[in-house]
Amino acid sequence: MHKVIRIKNLDCANCAAELSEELAAIAGVRAASADFINQKVTLDYEGEEALKKAIGLISRFEKVEIIDGNAPQKKDRHIPEIVSISVGAALFLPALILRILSLQPWVSFALFLASALAAGWGVLWKVALNFPRIFRGGFHPAVLLDENLLMTIAAAGAFAIGENLEGAAVMLLYEIGELLQAIAVGSSRSSISRLLSLKSDTAIRLMEGGQEEVAPEELAVGDTVLIRRGDKIPVDCRILEGTTSLDTKSLTGEAYLREVGPKDEVLSGCVNEGSVITCEVLRPSSESAVSKILEMVENSSAKKAKPEKFITNFARIYTPVVVLCALLLAVIPPLFQGYNFSVWIARALNFLVISCPCALIISVPLTYFSGVGTLARCGVLAKGAVGLDLLAKIKVAAFDKTGTLTEGKFSIAKVVGDERTLLLAAAAEKNSSHPLAEAFAGIDAQKAEFCEEIAGMGISSVVDGKKILVGSARLMRGHGIPVEDETCPNLIVYVAEEGTLLGHIEIADRLRSEAKEALEDLKKEGVSSIAVLTGDTEERAREALKDLPVDRVCARLLPEEKPLRAEELKAGGPLLYVGDGINDTPVMAASDVAVAMGGLSSDAAIEASDFVLSSGLRSLPKALKGAKKTRRIVFENIIFSIAVKVALMALSVFGFIPLWAAVFGDVGVMLLAVLNSLRMRAKL
Repeated sequence: MHKVIRIKNLDCANCAAELSEELAAIAGVRAASADFINQKVTLDYEGEEALKKAIGLISRFEKVEIIDGNAPQKKDRHIPEIVSISVGAALFLPALILRILSLQPWVSFALFLASALAAGWGVLWKVALNFPRIFRGGFHPAVLLDENLLMTIAAAGAFAIGENLEGAAVMLLYEIGELLQAIAVGSSRSSISRLLSLKSDTAIRLMEGGQEEVAPEELAVGDTVLIRRGDKIPVDCRILEGTTSLDTKSLTGEAYLREVGPKDEVLSGCVNEGSVITCEVLRPSSESAVSKILEMVENSSAKKAKPEKFITNFARIYTPVVVLCALLLAVIPPLFQGYNFSVWIARALNFLVISCPCALIISVPLTYFSGVGTLARCGVLAKGAVGLDLLAKIKVAAFDKTGTLTEGKFSIAKVVGDERTLLLAAAAEKNSSHPLAEAFAGIDAQKAEFCEEIAGMGISSVVDGKKILVGSARLMRGHGIPVEDETCPNLIVYVAEEGTLLGHIEIADRLRSEAKEALEDLKKEGVSSIAVLTGDTEERAREALKDLPVDRVCARLLPEEKPLRAEELKAGGPLLYVGDGINDTPVMAASDVAVAMGGLSSDAAIEASDFVLSSGLRSLPKALKGAKKTRRIVFENIIFSIAVKVALMALSVFGFIPLWAAVFGDVGVMLLAVLNSLRMRAKL
């Protein structure tokens, strides 16, 4: 079973990692992920007893509280932290003046101590809370070894050796850094939370006796709803009456208005900027576009990329090791230098403070989270950081043709044969779920019997007691019916009755207007090769795609053959595949990164994909650009943080920097890494 639990007061990434580890140790919990950015816990568990234990553990974990997921979350103004820092600073300044003037040393000491306690009481409280957790469910000494203990040891040690100014500065500077970090993370969190505004609170349902205002969740498929000017589309609908202009920016990231009319599908989350329209509900609220967007973004942080996993595991080993190194630094060198412990204790404290891995623990997941949010604003929905990381490495892209590079809106362009040819084709296609069947939707024909859909080739059925075949040239030849290859850009559907070819029908499908620009932009972003996988003939496919920068056309493919071609394409580098339907799911599974098209309507394609394009192909190059930028910022933060910390730790060992400078350096590295992470929020 799967459950997402809303929480609050989970303050840091290190705490989230500890909570995840403790939850995963519960019998019956298969997997647990605590997310301090989204303030939630995701659980996979086997029974109610395991869930009960997990909820109890979450409730007892530090200041964490479980909240109602439907309750509005208030913006955190950080009032207690600001008050603590203000009081600490107010006590620190007069103490500093007395220290500089060498007046009243005991008064100065008392003010420095009061400043440290006022600013750092939260740190001390967290350390105190960690002590009983060491023995919860066994012996876990690593629970205590977090940044709060490091700062407590550093401050206490400074006061113990008479460095009162440094002791107070440790707490004051650390708490200022924590406040700035919380504000930065909160800003990023709120940018994602704004996606909730896509969801409409009410809908107007039309009834026989009039109209009623209901929640979108109460609407059923087939209901009729009235959407006025300024209203958000509550669920995915099809327009019955009226024409209007839709603001699709919330879904697509594009500022232009989309003109729609009768029979057009409109997605939830768009805003009606024109006339009143009447619509038929196509999908319930839980399956509509907005619900899928929110579900994907909400669940995205549960899938961690390799750098995230590395940093989490690294921090668990790293912190105990540096504490041991600091202890050895404080004890061993004085034994060979006249037992001068105070000097080496000060250096060990510097070493301890600088070694805090906060910059890495915070900035790496924050970068991925910001990347997911930025792509969502551009109309690209990422399922997690794993896909984002893989997308940045893509060198080869492959596309399905029909419904992906083309609009997938079919119409009859030409009929070669008599009227019976068209009527028999329409009769057979009435039983098909293939998008081609839409071309025959308006034709009044009897329904065929004993229909069998032959994957990738067509339909076999019975009409008036006679066997009818409707489909490709391959289908006809497979049944011993000779056909000549037609050279035209349209898709050809052959019709045969009792083994005799009656004629064929040309089905037109136009290229998407943005296809050429999207593929050219992919090339600019570093994609070296673009291929198209299609069941159509090579001649027709090349004719239809002649204006696109396509390097390779793999034609006449059955659905089961596409994964084999995908494996061949992967020889040129990591493969991206873009498709729109159920028949694309096998090749999506075989590719390195899968992208689903089709207005969020194909559940099978979405399930198999890593990304969903809600605004068409134009957003795909932005996704690639955003993924590369995310990965680049992640590695910038990792390299910068480690390099600066190693340099500062070396300087502290040789006594070149005081304790306050060590704290300033640690806080500075953390803030620079966080601010660098927030660059992902800029427009792509």
